[in-house]
Amino acid sequence: MGACRHCRACAQLARALAVPSGDLPTGWLGAIVFVLAVALFAWAIVTITRAGSNVPTNRPTTTIVESGPYRFTRNPVYLGMFLGLIGLAIAFENLWLLMMLVAFALVIRYGVVPREEAYLERKFGNVYRGYRSRVRRWL
Repeated sequence: MGACRHCRACAQLARALAVPSGDLPTGWLGAIVFVLAVALFAWAIVTITRAGSNVPTNRPTTTIVESGPYRFTRNPVYLGMFLGLIGLAIAFENLWLLMMLVAFALVIRYGVVPREEAYLERKFGNVYRGYRSRVRRWL
């Protein structure tokens, strides 16, 4: 059976994904949202890599990426993280995860994104300002 046999999280996931007769259970809905979030996150990372820019945040950005999910949102990685937390909160019917999402979203929105935008504006000037005027921050 393996190491996960007694794992509490695996047991919770299994219960959340159990399919009773009737409507789509919240476990499945949460799992679908989570999978979509992971797909968005992966698409964003692949797009950055293909554009030749650095993925690690401790390395300088080399270009403004305007393809892939960056055509629709300037922050698809953070959006994927938000959606992932929402999916887990739904799947596990866990209000604490939603409360963590609020704190996480506030830190990202007011602590991280403004610093990144200021850096990109300093580094890329009008190119970034043009991109910012065409593409919304979130959706």
